Amino acid sequence: MIHITDKPISPELVVNQAKTPESGCVATYVGLIRDNSRGKAVLSVEYVDADGKAAAGLEDIALEIKRKYPVNNVVIHHRIGILKVEDINLVVAVAAAHRTEGIAAVAYAVDLFKDRLTTAKKETYIDGTIWEGH
Repeated sequence: MIHITDKPISPELVVNQAKTPESGCVATYVGLIRDNSRGKAVLSVEYVDADGKAAAGLEDIALEIKRKYPVNNVVIHHRIGILKVEDINLVVAVAAAHRTEGIAAVAYAVDLFKDRLTTAKKETYIDGTIWEGH
């Protein structure tokens, strides 16, 4: 299950969506907006899904995880809009029979998310400067 939202994400909800009867664990990643980036103090980070393709990109990541690892379920929630320091921007939950596969799958999913960021990202710094990219 993939979900793009402009509302706060509940990690517990994502875990509950990932659970399956045959799973022995749900490995998770909760991404936060940190207070510094590129050597500057962060005011906010904005994620924009301008072309409406973010969900499809995340679905591709989930399918790749399922092909590469023996997992039972992959759930990814990504928050768009303007986020402040300590806000949750990403939750990845992978249900698997065993923790080794689940944890490895989560790490790989986050790496793919960072490499293929499907939303535009704009960091605004306390000093008024801005960085934009994908």
